This record gives sequence, structure tokens and C-alpha cells, in this order.
Amino acid sequence: MNHHPLARPLHNLLRDAAPQANDQGRRRFVRQLAWGAGAVAALPLAACGGGDDAPEVRFAHGVASGDPLADRVILWTRVTPPAGHQTDIPVQWEVASDAAFATIVARGDASAAAARDFTVKVDATGLQPATAYHFRFRAYGTVSPTARTRTLPTGSVAQVKLAVFSCANYPAGYFNVYADAARRNDLDATVHLGDYIYEYAQGGYASANAAALGRLSQPATEILSLTDYRQRHAQYKSDPDLQALHAAAPMIAVWDDHEIANDTWAGGAENHQANEGSFATRKAAAMQAYHEWMPTRTAKPDQIYRSFAFGNLVALHMLDTRVIGRDEQLDYAAFFKAGGFDAAGFTAAVGNPARQLMGTAQTQWLQQQMAGSGATWQMLGQQVLMGRMNIPAPILIETLQPGAGMTVSQYAALVAKARTAPATLTTAEKAILAQPSIPYNLDAWDGYQAARETVLGMSRQLGKNLVVLAGDTHNAWASELQDMNGNAVGVEFATSSVTSPGFEEYLPKENPAQLAGALQQLIQPLKYCDTSRRGYMVVTATASECRADWVYVNTITSRQFTASTAASLSVRAGAPGKLAKA
Repeated sequence: MNHHPLARPLHNLLRDAAPQANDQGRRRFVRQLAWGAGAVAALPLAACGGGDDAPEVRFAHGVASGDPLADRVILWTRVTPPAGHQTDIPVQWEVASDAAFATIVARGDASAAAARDFTVKVDATGLQPATAYHFRFRAYGTVSPTARTRTLPTGSVAQVKLAVFSCANYPAGYFNVYADAARRNDLDATVHLGDYIYEYAQGGYASANAAALGRLSQPATEILSLTDYRQRHAQYKSDPDLQALHAAAPMIAVWDDHEIANDTWAGGAENHQANEGSFATRKAAAMQAYHEWMPTRTAKPDQIYRSFAFGNLVALHMLDTRVIGRDEQLDYAAFFKAGGFDAAGFTAAVGNPARQLMGTAQTQWLQQQMAGSGATWQMLGQQVLMGRMNIPAPILIETLQPGAGMTVSQYAALVAKARTAPATLTTAEKAILAQPSIPYNLDAWDGYQAARETVLGMSRQLGKNLVVLAGDTHNAWASELQDMNGNAVGVEFATSSVTSPGFEEYLPKENPAQLAGALQQLIQPLKYCDTSRRGYMVVTATASECRADWVYVNTITSRQFTASTAASLSVRAGAPGKLAKA
């Protein structure tokens, strides 16, 4: 991108404008004056005209920034053209060191190309490390909203603070979680772990309140084509709270499955059927729309894994555990035989050393990134739970076949009985307690156990302080990560969802507080969970510790809400795998 000079001499502007004696020439002079000279930047940007024949355009989807580095950041917007407009729209952008845009530090020209759905992405370079900036766009005399961004620090860094999000289903409710985070002024960046959009049709997943809230999905059908995915992204970015979040800080994002289709893997998805056409074509369309509408910096459309260095403190490695290398998920239904659960067959399948979650190329890349980083904290920003979430088989059976197993509360009561009055246990109760504990979610790392051992093994071998960030489940979790031999390796902080429902919808008879207590009792590595509230995490790293604060909102069905921090846990540097209340 070519930058204009910061202070072009006024006499040159006058010289260039002199031959133009008509109104168009005077308008061109005003535009040059406003954009070309920092010394006269006090002239409002809105004063710059677009010409009598200029189309009426809008910036209806706000502005955003993302993928910050020490000297650059991606700036994003979309120009909304008049109906039927088919030609590219010239756009100008500028970055300032102050909110009033009195001191312009970078500016340039770009194009809102029709082939990119009139979206604009600029890599604004030549910036200073650890510095806050303001930016905006202009097209045909219309000026975009302004926004804040920030470059990454270098050298010795005292603190890094990130807000972490996942799973924002538009029809499920208002994005109050985004609104609360947007009000903060202490974030270095935001991190989105996926399910930024959902693919379902109107009346689909978590849409019971959509009509009453005015949040019916558009288009009305399940999204399959490039046009569909673009329209769904446009609807999400029309939300004022999401726009506010993007305007508050740069975002570092990866996709999960719903940016494409539910339970995506490399070659297909649960929510893709043969009559919906080629999955490869659908996936390509979804990825194209994602990169058009998100402030990402990527070399290849299907390769979203990348790293960000926050000086000597945090190396954030954003991973793709969903698409590029994932083998198809296992299905418990295949292991329930006439004689019961095929434990041997399941153990062999889930432990198959050939099963991939990230793929060989990405795994090797992660090894190289971690080995070459001297940062105190190696942080993995990725989609699905890495912590071991083994639950007693009778509980899982109950979720798969209601009435055939036991609820969490019933099983916890039986465990308590076994501890306090073992002599009173019946033969049937003893048989229930003798059943194994098995993973509750085969879509997570629990379904790819060899792949998990590889990542944990490389971290332990390299002697790193490992912190894993996860989303996907719509519930909040904190787990201590251990390898298969019980060695402590790291910790996992998992965020709740922005709007998508958690266990409160799937286990409505369970008291959330009692359920959380029972799960922590039954799952040894699990140290915290919340299964009923919507929220986000604030992750704060210093040289001595990395802390997660779980922030929840009290409602997503009203724009009037409150937010509070309900729990805080931390891990000390040099003590991997040991969580404590902060």
C-alpha cells in the first residue's frame, strides 16, 4: 500500500488544484487538503466531498482491526454500496496517534472490490510497538466510524491482557458479552476462538426467542453458497455490540465448525448432506467469506494457524483443530453393541496413533514455534477442550439414551453412598459403579488422544509454561493438563459462550451449582466449571503468573444487563499444571 506524505507542502496542493476551475476541481482541492497534509488535519474528514455523481455509500458494518504485530495491523471495513452497484469503490484510510486525528501517522488508498463483497483489508505498516492508534476510512465523501487498535509490544513486557470469546449465535440473544468487553480500556487484544457465526436456517439451533428479539437469521435458509455466507457475516456485523467490540481493540481470531457447518472435519461435516452439493465447494465458500469479512492476515485461505509474539512474555499460537488436518469424529453409537458398550474396541479406536486433529504440517509448525520462542508463556488459542473430561459411562449413556443410565446428580449420590455406607450397596449399584469413565465429547481432544499426547509431550520436553485457551462447549472450564503418565504439563482455561446455550438447556433437571460440584468431584483434572451462564474470559499474563477471570452477564434477552466476575484461577510460572484460586 502506498502511503501519502505526512505533510505535503501547501503550495504543491494549490499547484495541483489550479488547473481545475470548476466545482469538481475545488472539491478535489478540498479532498487533497484534508487528506494530504497533517498540518491542516483539523479540517473535518466529513468535509471531504465525493462529487455530484458519486454514489451514496455507507459503512453499515463498522470497522475492525486484527492480527496486530509490532509494526503493523490489519484494518478492515465494508463499504455498503447502493442497490445494484457493481463496480469497485475507491477508499482512503488513515491512522492517527490521537482520537481527534490531529496527528496522522499513516494513510493510503485501497479499493472496496465488488469481487470481495465490497470489503476492504489494509495492512497498515510502519507503526510503533506497544502503541495505541485510531483509524478510519472514507469513500465518496462518507466517513466511517472511528476505532482503536494497538500494536504488539517487543522486548521486556510486564503484562498482557486478553479478552477471550467463543460461540455467538445471533438468534439466541443479544451480544451483551461483547458489549461489556467493549467498555473495557485495558485490553491488549481480543481473541475469538470460533463460532463467530452459525450456519443454521431460521428456526434452527437456539432460535426460540429470535422473532421476539428481532434476530431472525438471514438468509432464512441454511447457508451453503458464497452469497449465503456473505449475507450471514453481514448480519452478524450489523450488530452494534459486535461493532463496538471490534472498534475497541484488535481481534485475533480463528474459525471453529459453525463458520462452515456443525462438527466440521477435513472432509465433511455432521451438518452437510449429499443433497447440499460438494462439501469442498461449501468449505471454500465459507473460508472465502470468512477472510473477506474478518481482519485476518493469512497467506493461504485454508491455513489460519499463526503466531503472535507479545515481547518476552507471551507467545500466542492460534491453531486450527477443526478443518485443515482433522480426521472424522468417532461416534459412540458405533460402540454400543447388543451385549453393551464395546470398551476394548472404543479404547483401540480413540487411542489410534494415526488419528489426526491438527495434521502433520501444523503439528511440526507448532513444534518449531514453541522451540524457537523464549516467551515465558506458550499460549495455544484453539477451539476444543484439551482437558481430560472422562465421565462415568452411566452418565453418558443417560445423555445418549434417556432412561437407560443415570443423571449426574443420581450418580453423585451413588458415589456418596459408596463412601459413607458401602455395605448397603446393591449388586446392581456395584455394577453401575464398576463401569468405566469415558470421554463425554469425542469432538474434542478426548477423541484424538494420540494427537493430544504429541502436543503435551512437546511442551514438556521443551520445558514450557503451557496455557491452552478453548471454547466450543458453551460452558466454562478450568483444567490441569496431564499426559497419559500423569505428568503435569500445563493448564487449560475455557470460556463460556457469548449466546449459545450450555448444559442448562441439555440437562434442565440439574441444578447448575450442584452439577458443577458433581462434575468437579467426578473429573479429577477439572478444577472449575460453570454450565449455565453466558460470558467471556479475561486472561492476564505477568512474569510470575497467568490468571483467568470468568466474566458473566445476567441476561442475553434484554439489552439492559449487568456483568460480574464470578471466578478467578491462576497458574504460577515454573509450576505447570497446578491451578489455584487467584
